[in-house]
Order: sequence, then structure tokens, then C-alpha cells
Amino acid sequence: MGGINYNSRPMRESEGMNGRGYRAEFGSGVSVGWSMWVCWFVSLVEEREIGRGRMSSFFIKKKGNLKAAKEKPGPGRKKAAVGDGKVSRKISAKLGEEISSDSETEISNLDRKRKAMDEEIEETPQEKKLRLAKLYLEQLRQEEEEKVEEEEYERDLVAGRLQEEVLEQQGKLQRSIAKDYQPFETKNIRVLRGHQLPVTCLVISPDDKYIFSAAKDCTIIKWDVESGKKVHTIRRGRKGMEDKHVGHTAHVLCMAISSDGKYLATGDKNKLIMIWEAATCKHLYKFTGHKDAVSGLSFRNGTHQLYSVSHDRSVKVWNVEENAYVETLFGHQDGITGLDSLSRERCVTAGGRDGTIRVWKITEESQLVFRGHGGSIDCIQLINEENMISGADDGSVALWHVSKKKPLVTVKQAHGIHGDKGLEQPYWISSVAALQNSDVVATGSHNSKVRLWRCGQGFRTLEPLFDVTVTGFVNSLKFSSSGEFLVAGVGQEHRSGRWWRT
Repeated sequence: MGGINYNSRPMRESEGMNGRGYRAEFGSGVSVGWSMWVCWFVSLVEEREIGRGRMSSFFIKKKGNLKAAKEKPGPGRKKAAVGDGKVSRKISAKLGEEISSDSETEISNLDRKRKAMDEEIEETPQEKKLRLAKLYLEQLRQEEEEKVEEEEYERDLVAGRLQEEVLEQQGKLQRSIAKDYQPFETKNIRVLRGHQLPVTCLVISPDDKYIFSAAKDCTIIKWDVESGKKVHTIRRGRKGMEDKHVGHTAHVLCMAISSDGKYLATGDKNKLIMIWEAATCKHLYKFTGHKDAVSGLSFRNGTHQLYSVSHDRSVKVWNVEENAYVETLFGHQDGITGLDSLSRERCVTAGGRDGTIRVWKITEESQLVFRGHGGSIDCIQLINEENMISGADDGSVALWHVSKKKPLVTVKQAHGIHGDKGLEQPYWISSVAALQNSDVVATGSHNSKVRLWRCGQGFRTLEPLFDVTVTGFVNSLKFSSSGEFLVAGVGQEHRSGRWWRT
């Protein structure tokens, strides 16, 4: 079929359009993409003919037929042939006047489209295969680059994690997260009630799903963190009824849970240590050997080795897995009031009225002695393997390093003072807690407040962050493993006596 051959050179006067237009010829070229221009041109011709009172049709013919049509005009074209091309020139002039810059832009766009389509049509099968192969190779290259980037990112994560583990083992890891802590809102504080007498101690399961608490009413309660409901209650025991029910018959003063969440250990004022299955609260073993109240318990991380301390001034080591006693260590000159341990085979203790903190190296059967508080040291907690925090009844809080015999920093009257003028006394520090390997610690007293602190670089400064209001003696504090929440065990009186009631 014939098409339109569109030439971009200007037409001469002899060719019509007064040298301003373009020449359109009918030929046998390809007509792809030119239907729009042809229709537009036809509409102009039809308008011209309608203006003369008649309508003519527009046909695309071969060149031979076109010449014949010129030599033998029909009746309707007779007048147009006599004027020696006058009508043709008039039509060309009219077209030249009506072709504006917009139509030229439209034509140039069509020209580009035709060129692109010509290139596509002219592409051979071999060229298409080559083009597709290049695209495929480029895609493979991009996928390989993305894979390499992901592997590098994973290597960086693994390297960072390994570095953290090394620093943690060395006791040098300190995550700076205190800046992210915001004051607690009252609506975010939940109160769990269930004990009849003051709560003395508590622990949180390693997966942060359960809380175990004990009190002076000799009971142990397992709580669900999400719902706040009781899961299980171990009621107090009775003498002579051990075959039916095993439980504590005196104030429960301390408790600990193994790092795998398998065992729960509790110690009471009757010198007994009870071992329970944490999942079911089933009684497993009973350890005896202390000669006074058991005041502290701690499992060594990653093992089932249990440390215990007592008011009898001794430190004992037990193997819970084998239900066996290991050894006893002596050194304190007064009843031991606090105990903690991490992964290394050693523990730290607070010596109460003897005014010392001791680091016990179990395998070497040796101890390091630290002094710094002015009163009875009632609580202690390890921050990492090298640093620890302690509190005393003189109202002071201290940060320590295991290689220095004196505290790195001491804050006196950490919770303020109370009493009449001239008879003021500082509020006791009854409990401390530390979020492991971080710069956040917490302290509790009987001024109805829990205070959170930020440890400075190298644990050489201690700055208060904010207070959380509670009512009563804060006898125990524990951070969750994730650091998302803090649990406080509160009662009307101190866990070790009845000096005040709040």
C-alpha cells in the first residue's frame, strides 16, 4: 500500500506553498506512525472543498495513477486544471499559513517515534539475542553486588557481636542506653498484689515472661508478666507435714534463678535452701549446712553452680545439677547481707557491719577486700565482670572496679535525709540493681522512691536520671534482661527487721 514520504527540505515557489511549507509526496514508502498526520491533512482538504460547496474524497494512489489523474482531470477538476496550478498554490499557501509551531513540534515528535520504531523493526534476531544477553548479564551483576553488600553487612554484625562478647567477658562492655530512658508515667506502673506480708526478694525469668517473688509470709508466687496474674503459688510449709507439702516455714529472705531458667533456689531464716523446678514449681532438693539465716543466693551464669551466703559469715558453693555440696569459704567478720555473680568462677559479697566488700576467687580459694562505705553495707550488684555497685545504711551509693580497693565514685545521701532539725539521718539504701553491661543502675530506699542513675564513662561518675514513686520499703530491685522494665519488691518494713513501718 502507498504511504507518505515526508521530506524536511523547504519547497520552492514552483513547488507550491510559497517557499514556507513542506512538500508531501505520495510514494511507496513505509507509512508506520503517520496516520495522525494524514488524518489532519485530510481534514484541511475537506474543509477547503466544503467551502466550495462540495466534498471530495482523499485516496492514496500509486505514482502512475497520479500522473494519469493529472493528464485527464475529471469534470469536477476541470476548473482547477485551467489555472496553471493556481488552485494547488492556493491550497499550499493556505496550509502554509495554518501550520504553526505547535504542529511542527508534533511532527518532530512523530518523526522520533517513527525512527525508534524503524530501529526496532530493523533489529535482527541475532541483535535481539545479544541485547537480551546483555540485559541478563547486567541483572546478574547487580544481584551479585547486592549479595556482596549483604554478606559484608552480616560480617560486620557478626564482628560487632563477637567484639561485644569479648568485651563482656573482659568486663569492659558498657552500652550507653541511659540517654534513652524517660521518666515513668503513672499509667505505666503496674501493681501486683498477692502476699500477706512484706515482699523480701524477687527474680525475673531469663526470657522476661515470669516474675518470682517471696515474702515474710513464707510463700512464693510465680507471676505472668504480660497478664499480671498468678501462675502458681507455693504456700508455706508446716512441720510434720513435709510428706504432703514441702514449703518454707520461716521468712524467705533471698532467691535466685539459673540462667537457663531451669532451677529456682530460695533461702529462708531457718537456715534452709530449697531447690524448685522453675517451670512447674515442683520441689526438688533441700540444702542444709548454714548455721544461720540464708541471706543471699546466686547462680553462676551458664552453669548450675550455686553460691549462698548467710549471717553465719560463710560463703558456700553447691552443684544443683548433682544435688551436691562443694565447699565453704570464710572471711567476713559479720553477717553477710548481699551476694552476686556473673559468668566467671567468682562472686562478690557485702559484709554488713564489717564494712567490707569481698571478691571471692573460687578456684584459687582467695579473696579481695574493698573498703569505702561508712556504715553497714546492705546490698551489692555486679554491673559487668569488672564493675559493681553497692549501697549502705549511711545513705551512700558507690561504684567499684575489682582492681581498685577504693570506690571509683561515692554519692552520699543518695536518697536524701529525714528527721527533725539537728537529728537528721540519711535514708538507708535498702536495694540496688544494675542492667548488665550498660550504664543504667537503680537504687531503692524507704523514702518511697526508686531512683535511676546514669554511670559516666569508665564508671567514674554517677548522675541521677529520675525518680519513680512507690510506697514502702524497697526491699528488692531487678531489671529485666531486655531492660524494658524494672521490678521492685515493696513492703511496709525492711526485709531483715522491723525498725520502721511505712
